[in-house]
Amino acid sequence: MSEYIVSARKYRPISFDEVIGQDAIITTLINSIKSNQLGQSFLFCGPRGIGKTTCARIFAKEINRIDRNDELNDYSFNIFELDGASNNSVDDIRSLTEQVRIPPQIGKYKVYIIDEVHMLSQSAFNAFLKTLEEPPKHAKFILATTEKHKILPTILSRCQIFDFKRVSVGEIADHLASVAEKESVKYEKEALYLIANKSDGAVRDSLSLFDRLVSSSSNITYKGVITDLNILDYEYYFKIVDLFLNNDIHNLLIVFNEISENGYDGHYFLIGLAQHLRDLLVSKDEVSINLLEKSPEIRELYLTQSKSCDLDFLISALDICNECDKQYKTTLNQRLLIEFSLMQIASLGLIEKKKDKIFLVSSLNKDNHNEQLVESKKLKDNSEETIQTDISLSKENYLQNKQKVKPLVSGKSNLISISDSVNKINAKDKITESTKINKNFFTLSELSTTWSNLVKHVKLENKYNLSIILISNLPQNLKENKFELHLNNSTQMEIVSEEMNFILKFLRKALVNDFIEIKTKLVKSEKKSTLYTNKEKFDDLLNNNKSLVKLSHKLGLDPEY
Repeated sequence: MSEYIVSARKYRPISFDEVIGQDAIITTLINSIKSNQLGQSFLFCGPRGIGKTTCARIFAKEINRIDRNDELNDYSFNIFELDGASNNSVDDIRSLTEQVRIPPQIGKYKVYIIDEVHMLSQSAFNAFLKTLEEPPKHAKFILATTEKHKILPTILSRCQIFDFKRVSVGEIADHLASVAEKESVKYEKEALYLIANKSDGAVRDSLSLFDRLVSSSSNITYKGVITDLNILDYEYYFKIVDLFLNNDIHNLLIVFNEISENGYDGHYFLIGLAQHLRDLLVSKDEVSINLLEKSPEIRELYLTQSKSCDLDFLISALDICNECDKQYKTTLNQRLLIEFSLMQIASLGLIEKKKDKIFLVSSLNKDNHNEQLVESKKLKDNSEETIQTDISLSKENYLQNKQKVKPLVSGKSNLISISDSVNKINAKDKITESTKINKNFFTLSELSTTWSNLVKHVKLENKYNLSIILISNLPQNLKENKFELHLNNSTQMEIVSEEMNFILKFLRKALVNDFIEIKTKLVKSEKKSTLYTNKEKFDDLLNNNKSLVKLSHKLGLDPEY
C-alpha cells in the first residue's frame, strides 16, 4: 500500500508554469533571471497559502541553473530554509551569517529562504542587518512573511518587495477541477466554487478542504459540500431577499429561526447576508458584474434577483447590516439584534411604497389643479365682470383684495375661487414637505429602549462622562415630541449642552422623528438633615405655637435648657 500524500504537497508547483494566480510576479522574476539582474535580497509577502514559499524555492532553483535546459540538477543542496518562528534568536541568525561566508561547491549561488521572518526578535533583526545589506556575491536571501507591517523599516529598505495577492475564486475552482480529474474524482462545478469561496483565496486551504471532502465521498456535490463544511445554502439568502421585497416580516423570522436551529452562528449568517446583498449590488451593472465570483449557474440567479432590487434598497440594507455587525459583539441579546435588523430591512419596502403613494397624491392634486386653471379661464370669459386672477397669489394679497373680488357666475355647478386655489397650493406644499420630514410618534417605552442604545453608542465613542450622566438621568415628562432631562449640577448641564446635537441626531434617527426636543432642567438635591440642640428644638416649637409660651410659664420650664 503506497503512502498517502496530501494534495497540497502532491500537487505543489515545481516550476513557474504550474503556479496559479501570481502571473505578474512570476513574469518579473523570470525576466530578472534572463537579464541576469538579480537583487541581493527579496521579500515575498501576502496572505497564507498563496505560493510565497513555493515561488521562493522555484526561484532559488532557477537562478542556479547554468543552462536553461538543465533539468537534471535541482541544486537543492544550495538552498537553505530557516523557519523564523522556531529559529528566531540572535544565536540562530549568527550561525546563519557564519555559513553565508562559505561559497557553494557546485552552482552559482547559495540561497537562504527565511519563512515567517516577522517572527524574528528585535535583536535577531539587528544582527541580520549588516549581512542583509552587504552579503557575499554568492549569497541570495529570500524572506517570506504574512505580516509585512511587523518587519523593521530598515529590513524593508534592503529588500526587493513582492506583494502576492489572493488567488481568485475562478482560478482556484479550475485548479481543483484539474486535481479532481487527476484523482478520478467526480464533481459538480458549483461544489468547487463553494470550496474556493470557503478557502478565501488560499490554494493550500482549498486543497485541504478538497482532501477532507474526498475522504468521505468520491463524488463532490453541491449538497455534500454544504453539509460537510457547514455552509449556509445560497437558497436561504435568495429566499430572505424575496421576503424583504414582499415585506413579509413574519415568514422572515421563521426562516431565520430555521437557520438558527440548524446550528449556524448568527454572526456568520449576518456576514453571509451582507455578502449576498453586495453580490446583488454588483450584479446590477455590466461594469461591476466581473466582481461577482460565482459559478455561471449561480451567477444567473444573482442577475435575476438583482433586477427586482432597487439600488437604494440594497445600499440601505447593507448599511443596516453594517450597523448590526458593529453592535453584535457588544449587545447582550444578539439574536434580537439580528431579528430587529431583518425587520428594519423588510420595512424599507413599506417606506418606499408610502413615499410613492404620497408622490401619487401630489401628482393627482397637481393634475386637478391644472384642470381647474383651464376651467377658471373659461368662466372668466362668461363672467359679468372680468377678474384678473393669478393662482400664485399669496395669502396676504388675497386678503387685501378679498373685498374687490366678485364671485364668478356660470351655468356650471363647480365654481373656482381664488381662496380654493390658494388652499390647494398650500395643501400641495404640505404634502411635498411631508416627504422630506420624518415625524414618527413614539411611546415612553420606545424612548427608554432607544435611550439604552444611546448609552451603548456613547460608550463606544469613548464619551464616558456623558454615558454616566445619561445612565443616572432618564427622560421624563414626555409630551408628543418633547421631554425633560433633569440634571443635578452645572457640570452636567455643561456636558449635556456640548453634546446635545450628538444626542438629538442619534434619537431622531433611531426613532424616525425630526421634531424631537430635549429640555434640560437643573434640579437641586434635597436639603440634608441637620442636627439641632435641645434649645433650638424648643425655640422652633415656640415659634410655631405661641400657646406653648404660656404653658412653659405655668409648668416652670426653663427656655434656656
